[in-house]
Amino acid sequence: MHTEAFATLLQSGRAGDPAALGEIWRTYAPAVTAYLRGKGAEEPEELTSETFLALFRALPEFRGDEAGLKALLFTIARRRLVDEVRRRGRRVATVTWERHLDERTAPSAEETAVGQLGIVEARALLQRLAPDQRDVLMLRIFGDLTIDQIAEILDKRQGAVKQLQRRGLESLRRLLAAQRTTHHDRTEEVTP
Repeated sequence: MHTEAFATLLQSGRAGDPAALGEIWRTYAPAVTAYLRGKGAEEPEELTSETFLALFRALPEFRGDEAGLKALLFTIARRRLVDEVRRRGRRVATVTWERHLDERTAPSAEETAVGQLGIVEARALLQRLAPDQRDVLMLRIFGDLTIDQIAEILDKRQGAVKQLQRRGLESLRRLLAAQRTTHHDRTEEVTP
């Protein structure tokens, strides 16, 4: 978003203008929901709503640019996720049904057409990373945040965040290579 357009939007949002708040929601909610879903939130849409309610309450006091707003937004989202994980820890453990893991089902043609298999595979690959690497990559990918912003959110040094990003990307490359090799081997077994 252009700096002037963002400043106008932010000023209107601070004043509580419903149209401006709606635009802030439409602009940033998809990335926040994707981040929360990727981090394993049980109710990513609900946490997204809670995140934006907290952001809207904080807007009148917020001073900064768009990058600062995104950093604040993902800091709030991460805190809401931590709260959810703590609540989960106090409840009886349950296993949620995940359609993509259920071998009795197949994706619909529509899901396949819009690339859901790719999203599911990407999530599965991210889940196989070390937690710190996964945190960094998800904030970079879904939050489009800078190394500095991620370091602040995760309370880590910038150098540590860069290392985690580099190692996470290397791990993803290895996982993808292994996955392609396995898929290629299975294809050769089926071919007469």
